Amino acid sequence: MTGREVTRPVGTVRGMRPPTRRSALVLTAKVAGALALVALIVIVRPFVPSSHPSSGSNLEPYVSGFDAPTFVTAAPGESDRLYVVEQAGRIRYVVHRHIAGTFLDIRARVKSGGEQGLLSVAFSPRYASDHRFYVDYTDRNGDTRVVEFRSRDRRAVIASARQLLFVHQPYANHNGGQLEFGPDGRLYVGMGDGGAEGDPGNRAQDLHDQLGKLLRTDPTATRPRWQTVGYGLRNPWRFSFDRATGDLYIADVGQNTWEEIDFRPRVKLNRLANYGWRIYEGRTRYAAGLASGPGGLVWPISVYSHSAGCSVTGGYVYRGRAVPAEVGRYFFGDFCGGTVWSVRVRNGRATDLRKESAHIGQLSSFGEDGDGELYAVSLGSGRLYRLLTP
Repeated sequence: MTGREVTRPVGTVRGMRPPTRRSALVLTAKVAGALALVALIVIVRPFVPSSHPSSGSNLEPYVSGFDAPTFVTAAPGESDRLYVVEQAGRIRYVVHRHIAGTFLDIRARVKSGGEQGLLSVAFSPRYASDHRFYVDYTDRNGDTRVVEFRSRDRRAVIASARQLLFVHQPYANHNGGQLEFGPDGRLYVGMGDGGAEGDPGNRAQDLHDQLGKLLRTDPTATRPRWQTVGYGLRNPWRFSFDRATGDLYIADVGQNTWEEIDFRPRVKLNRLANYGWRIYEGRTRYAAGLASGPGGLVWPISVYSHSAGCSVTGGYVYRGRAVPAEVGRYFFGDFCGGTVWSVRVRNGRATDLRKESAHIGQLSSFGEDGDGELYAVSLGSGRLYRLLTP
């Protein structure tokens, strides 16, 4: 998933763009319809390849055979399964390093290709008892839907579908698509600015529009109401919460020059945040004459130019046990170049940026299991990777 115009590599998970420019999804004909991601990270200055050596850990191939995977995660209370989302509209599950079956199949409801498709899944924190889970996808008309399903006997019940959110998409790219439960128990969704180049409708800065926003809701409510907690986002393809601290990390796909990583500490999650687009791209002025709206302006903690990549794929802060040396490091990568970096955040500042030894072509997403172990998926190769010590 890129979030850039489809005529050239884009780098961000923020949404895929129509045939105009930068689309990290300028892949092969087979993958040309997959989601693009945006490039990212450096510290307050332009990206310079890190001089810090890799720790020796690596993202190693774990399972193969998926069709354009866009996300990977686990369900609370299930230590024996991983769930891998496929762009066309299917969720398959892994048991003992093998694809064991299909959990959900809504391919008949999904428009897939480019930056569109089934983009993510989030399981209820109480999934072991309520069996609820949530998906974000683009429907047959190309619009965004967030839908709740329930499962029975560890399989999705299609008839249980309940729509929580519908957002009309004016273009075919910049769909966002990430779903995550926050430390407050609310369901969060990242929405791209709706597409085209330069946010022509200025939707990301318009608080009356749900595009270009970070939204949250109580999904258990009879009539869920979505609250805007962040705006000024171009295409937040992937964001995550640190499971230990509750801090928020957003990888926002850039326009023509910069990829960025944004950070919001847990104590500020209830305060409205403006992430700057399209007033700024990264830390650089993009549109003249626009003034920042209400809420605090949040500057990225790390940026990198398109000389270092083209589409950033945000990840997670590692909290697993398999690789103790990596605990507390935030991992992210570049969709186009396949590079993986990690960084530590201290007092709201990015430090110790490091290029890892892993290389994953068409890196569409990271994910984590119930124990905090880190995984990644490749859109093009259909492989699932796991962070391990060689």
